Amino acid sequence: MEKIIRPSMLPQGWYPPDKTSMQAFLKDALRDVSQQQDGLGLSFSACIAPHAGWYFSGKLAARAIASLAPVQTIVVVGGHLHRTSPICYAQEEGFETPAGLLTADTAFLQALLAELAEEGLPPAVPDLQPDNSVEVLLPMIKILHPNSMVLWLRSPPRFEAKLLGQALARCAHARERSIACVGSTDLTHYGPNFGFTPAGRGKEAVAWVKNKNDKLFLNALLAMDCEAALNLAQKNNSACSAGAAVTALAFALGKG
Repeated sequence: MEKIIRPSMLPQGWYPPDKTSMQAFLKDALRDVSQQQDGLGLSFSACIAPHAGWYFSGKLAARAIASLAPVQTIVVVGGHLHRTSPICYAQEEGFETPAGLLTADTAFLQALLAELAEEGLPPAVPDLQPDNSVEVLLPMIKILHPNSMVLWLRSPPRFEAKLLGQALARCAHARERSIACVGSTDLTHYGPNFGFTPAGRGKEAVAWVKNKNDKLFLNALLAMDCEAALNLAQKNNSACSAGAAVTALAFALGKG
């Protein structure tokens, strides 16, 4: 039976148009990173990566994803959900990218859904909408982690985001699978297009976003405080996909 594949849905401009261009982009983005990581012996089980598009935030996203340890499955958790939204998952068996086809870990997905049901969480639902917060990172994973399968999730910005990360860690341990988790968020969405300009415009606004609003949220994550991160995002609009970041953090905590 032919596999059900989720097609690429983002229009041109979100990332380079073909694998060769993507490889060149990533080589440049990681030019001075691999030596630093080798020297420090760093190899992470979770990271947070931006999703504004490769030409805007691709270098930072590449450095985050390149820092992940080689694993069987990489769970990419996106957001762009309302507080009342359910957890969403892609039900397809693979994902089309300009860099090649990624295989979905459908067996692990079913185990995770069963784990969430046992926890009494509201049922997760199939993700039927195009979403850049997950899709824009998939070609990077295909190139940087070509042997890994992928799980596509989206996490709402509420307490269930923490429970989802914990469930991911428990499932990985129970099934003896090596799993890494990417939380995808661009932090503060600022400007007239987002209806959010509390610090006005110009350099002062940029400084406020970077040194106060984003920083408070990031400090909560660095303090390993899931609840504080969620509360800050809700109060200050300091992350477009706070649930994704908190799920990644809770997974890392669950891994120890």
